[in-house]
Amino acid sequence: MTGVPASAAGGPSGARRAAATPAGRSRPGGTPGGEASRTRTPASPGATDSAAGGVPEGVPGSTPRGVSHDVPSGDGRDGDGHPARGKKIAAAAVNQASVWNIANLLTMLRLVLVPAFVALMLADGGYDPAWRSFAWAAFAVAMITDLFDGHLARTYNLVTDFGKIADPIADKAIMGAALICLSVLEDLPWWVTGVILGRELGITLLRFLVIRYGVIPASRGGKLKTLTQGVAVGMYVLALTGWLATLRFWVMAAAVALTVVTGLDYVRQAIVLRRQGIAERKAALEEMEA
Repeated sequence: MTGVPASAAGGPSGARRAAATPAGRSRPGGTPGGEASRTRTPASPGATDSAAGGVPEGVPGSTPRGVSHDVPSGDGRDGDGHPARGKKIAAAAVNQASVWNIANLLTMLRLVLVPAFVALMLADGGYDPAWRSFAWAAFAVAMITDLFDGHLARTYNLVTDFGKIADPIADKAIMGAALICLSVLEDLPWWVTGVILGRELGITLLRFLVIRYGVIPASRGGKLKTLTQGVAVGMYVLALTGWLATLRFWVMAAAVALTVVTGLDYVRQAIVLRRQGIAERKAALEEMEA
């Protein structure tokens, strides 16, 4: 006979003939072992075994049966598309190491300068011009680093949770320490210290109260206020006399005025932000109920 009947592939005689074929030998027109239903493409290592319903065993790059697919691939992900365990550990290590970046180090320096400034400011009774000059140097370094750390963090993507918390604390700590020391030494009226510190603490609390509705952005007036406060307090830290002492009085007056005006503006923004947030939530609830 020159051909195989159509019933040989599915009938009893075909089954007996397939069983009688030795393993590893091929019949004309068939595959080794007579497994005509099994397809395997040599050029495709990941080809599936249609008879077994999975990946063929022994093919390079395939996953053996019964073994988990959590094997990292070339792009650092496992068989399910999730980041490999080693990648997660490495990413966590990088995140922890990023805390020690240049922006955070400058913030830490400001925190360290606070007690150093107080010690220099109050040294020898607090009226020695030399010690006051050293205190001014510490205050100036703290204010300059305040200008750079935020810029570096935003420019080079160095923003961390530590920086978000420590940076405003360091800013208020050095300014508060300077104002309190000046008032203790009777160089600055206590009401000025109360107005400036009360505004800073009040605005910080206000930001937390309305954070559920949004964030109050820093305004140009707020930045000008910070700069004017730094210059005014720095001039009071130095033992100035004559026309410089008169000039620092007017600079401090401008700082107090900016402190009050910008504080009221932040209150206005907080009220508007809260009203908008409440209105949006109410509209969303009405839309869900409709």
